[in-house]
Amino acid sequence: MARQSLSRALVTASWLAEAVRAGRVGTSLRVLDASWYPPKERNARQEFKERHIPGASFFEIEECRDKSSPYDFMLPSESHFADYVGGLGVSNDTHVVVYDGDEVGTFYAPRAWWMFRAFGHKEVSVLNGGFKNWVKEGYPVTAEVTQPTPAVFKARLNRALVKTFEEMVENVSSLKFQVVDSRPEGRFRGTELDQGLESGHIPGAVNIPFHSFLSETGHEKSIEEIQEIFREKKVDLSKPLTATCRKGVTACQIALAAFLCGKRDVAVYDGSWSEWFHRAPPHYKVSELKRSKA
Repeated sequence: MARQSLSRALVTASWLAEAVRAGRVGTSLRVLDASWYPPKERNARQEFKERHIPGASFFEIEECRDKSSPYDFMLPSESHFADYVGGLGVSNDTHVVVYDGDEVGTFYAPRAWWMFRAFGHKEVSVLNGGFKNWVKEGYPVTAEVTQPTPAVFKARLNRALVKTFEEMVENVSSLKFQVVDSRPEGRFRGTELDQGLESGHIPGAVNIPFHSFLSETGHEKSIEEIQEIFREKKVDLSKPLTATCRKGVTACQIALAAFLCGKRDVAVYDGSWSEWFHRAPPHYKVSELKRSKA
């Protein structure tokens, strides 16, 4: 299977279920639930306590981030990441499988996948279809708590996979790399609020809403379908590409989709629109709503 050959960027529910059944979840294979939801909607940690994939641990993105930043979910330091995932039993030799329980199928898992890759870990996969489909297909769940043996993880940030505000500003004029924004069309165009913020986009960005890459069931579309989506938007996967969104989460869906097509070097603008809105000059925030009021 072509997808599995790309360092197993995706694994199927049947593959993971067999690994669970065979008792392979442990030192060499760790399963992490990376779910996160708005606090008033769902409680990810509580849901994990009630049911999760056997042997899984909870990857709390609220804890594994730069808490000193004013922006949500910014990457933590190398030492913070290393200590956190080491505490979950992940070493540099561990195959990590991440999933989440979002109703779309996959939402936060690609963020965790990208974080591992950004810190130099290659053996990391997303569970195709997420927890929703794991349950739907009748695979086992448990409320039993797993206490993994802590491991040593050495993190080294691959700066080529992360873009800063300064690099994004410079690119507006230099056009060194393509920019794809994964937010819904209305937020990209500036016609609807983006989680309380005025919306719009970075000059020159192309809009491909992240759900474009997911099927109706919540699984990743085929490589051929993904390639066609990029082609239709005139995104050239042979050239440098950076993904952005609201807070650096669904942008990782762009990175994953491109990875499945063989492009392993997509960078993510970690601050995304949250940072851009607060720091960029007004003429660097493209909004149809602003034009209509002018």
